[in-house]
Amino acid sequence: MGRVTLRIDDLTVPGPHGPVPVRVYRADDAGAGGSGARAGAGSGSGSAGVVWAHGGGFQWGDLDMPEADWVARAFASRGIHVISVDYRLASPSVHYPVPSDDVEAALAWTRAHAASLGIDPDRIVLAGASAGGNLAAGVALRVAATAAAPRALFLAYPTLHAVQSAPSESLRALLDANPEADRFGPDAVRTMYEGYLGGPVDGAPVFAVPGLATADDVRSLPPVLIVTGEADELRVSAEDFARTLGAAGVPVQISLEPGTEHGHLNRPEQPAAARTIARVTDWIATF
Repeated sequence: MGRVTLRIDDLTVPGPHGPVPVRVYRADDAGAGGSGARAGAGSGSGSAGVVWAHGGGFQWGDLDMPEADWVARAFASRGIHVISVDYRLASPSVHYPVPSDDVEAALAWTRAHAASLGIDPDRIVLAGASAGGNLAAGVALRVAATAAAPRALFLAYPTLHAVQSAPSESLRALLDANPEADRFGPDAVRTMYEGYLGGPVDGAPVFAVPGLATADDVRSLPPVLIVTGEADELRVSAEDFARTLGAAGVPVQISLEPGTEHGHLNRPEQPAAARTIARVTDWIATF
């Protein structure tokens, strides 16, 4: 693939808690991006689009971090337009549903403005990494039975449970062998969710903790692709959610990126980051 010139625009979209900053990434020639741009089963009017939420434990992250900017550039260079969402971060004064509402607002705006963005409205993918994966999954659940539902859902090493299952013996051994990767134990995850929820995790709504969803709750979700890290305890959360999706008959693919810790899309110097982008691009091209 040759070098592609990108058009990048910083905009704001309306949301229930005030304007939401977004950064829109497009190739000047959308058709130059290859399989992600116009291939697939959509209406053929415009390119595929990804509404993207970065990670950061709900409390950190911005549009300039590699997991936001590099990921968006990588997709856009392949002909997939990206709307990267600068959702409000959790703080003592901001908690659920504010970040989730911001992502939902960006999704709704993307659909409403698909024609001017050069996006096929039938090929909008909602996606996110880590805590952003939680936001994407929660929003997808909220809008699943409505006209606002995305065509597909991509989750990169997501956190979906405030209280997740214990890791397998093999995963526990990987984490024990790499203490720097062992940072998502029960206490750390619960504390992260308490910050997002603004209080205890008990009684949290399924839209804030998508891992609580039952097969009946997820039955209307679109096809889902999940990519996990190998030495990452959050992989347990993703695997449990994938089993729920499968039990409900939702088309789901889950793949493990070998040799990675949590957050490999925030480390574009690692080959795994490019492999994941290529995998997702090929998957989007099937729609």
